[in-house]
Amino acid sequence: MRVEIKPSALKGTVIAPPSKSMAHRLLIGAGLSEGESIVRRLAFSEDVKATIDCLGALGAEIKLDGDTAFVKGTDVRKAIGTTAVLRCNECGSTLRFFTPLCMLSGETRVLTGSPYLMTRPMDVYEKIARDQGICFEKAEDRLTVQGTLRSGVYEVAGNISSQFISGLLFTLPLLGGDSEIRILPPVESKPYIDMTVAALQEFGIQIEYSNPQSRDTSVRDSSLRKGSLSIIYRIKGNQHYHPADVTVEGDYSNAAFFEALNYAGSSVKINGLREDTLQGDSVYKILFKNIKSGIDPIDIADCPDLGPILFAVAALCGGARFIGTRRLRIKESDRADAMRQELAKFGIDVAIGENEVIVLGGTLRQPTEVLSAHGDHRIVMALSVLLTVTGGMIDGAEAVNKSFPDFFEKLQNLGAEVQINGMDQ
Repeated sequence: MRVEIKPSALKGTVIAPPSKSMAHRLLIGAGLSEGESIVRRLAFSEDVKATIDCLGALGAEIKLDGDTAFVKGTDVRKAIGTTAVLRCNECGSTLRFFTPLCMLSGETRVLTGSPYLMTRPMDVYEKIARDQGICFEKAEDRLTVQGTLRSGVYEVAGNISSQFISGLLFTLPLLGGDSEIRILPPVESKPYIDMTVAALQEFGIQIEYSNPQSRDTSVRDSSLRKGSLSIIYRIKGNQHYHPADVTVEGDYSNAAFFEALNYAGSSVKINGLREDTLQGDSVYKILFKNIKSGIDPIDIADCPDLGPILFAVAALCGGARFIGTRRLRIKESDRADAMRQELAKFGIDVAIGENEVIVLGGTLRQPTEVLSAHGDHRIVMALSVLLTVTGGMIDGAEAVNKSFPDFFEKLQNLGAEVQINGMDQ
């Protein structure tokens, strides 16, 4: 799908879409509960559909009514008669959340996905499977597991994707014995782990958290950066998920794209965001201001999903230097390099280091060639913000369906001139 956006100053109010991250977590909690749960205010992006499909493959019954899901949970520890096939499509969260859950029944479970999804790292689970004698076979478009996970101590590095830790947090309470997850510093993306713990609590699962020297915040934060302290999650076994009636909060990750329009000459207000949120991406408001103020460097280790829009705002505001960017390479695209390629078409140079990205200053100009989505929803949305200033076209813009299917509709409601496939929409 090719989208053309013409230069225009947008104005108005937008309601933040439901948080995809919390939707995944609440749906899984509901799907593991003994009874019927209600999950309200869902947006059915491709990623959320993948999680719903995987729950159904494991035996959960899900009925949809508007933006609400009525979920009758399942015991994933029980065999279901046939080999379950879980279609993860292109969603890394779904793949990593469900992999350990598939190691509970002892039966063969097959998780399928796009070839690109299957190139994303799964080494944490692969090592656990190898150590416990669990079959773990990766192919071009699928992962097959067969075996039963054991309770115990799980030690993982803190600079891996938090999705691995969340997957274990969903799974370990269902085992017969107690377990611990020890996260070795430096710890990145901890807000996503906090969101998982909060979702588990909604469904009656208790996780004990300890952080040495946590009473002394200055010592704790400094030590975590230097790598001298571990975070420990203690999980009692034989717990049960209990049904709940929950509502998905607004999504700061996607709201950031609309806030960024205010740095592109527009006047947009975002409603529907929870002030006491655990979402790490809520920091975007501070980071945008830091970019505008020239603060150097800007650390995005805890909010890597903001990378593309932060780079776009830097291009609008004269440049910025970012650190903590290493994990951008293993998202839906290599996001640092994808933005480097596309910002070059606007006349903005980007330098990429091992764990650093520098967006150099320059004057934003209209691209003379079509922009590429790189198959990445966040790249599309970040480039769209810039095109409200310069005008231009993006190929592969359907990538927004992964997380935000009505993104362009919301832009149009704010006054953007958007053409899709050469037709006014």
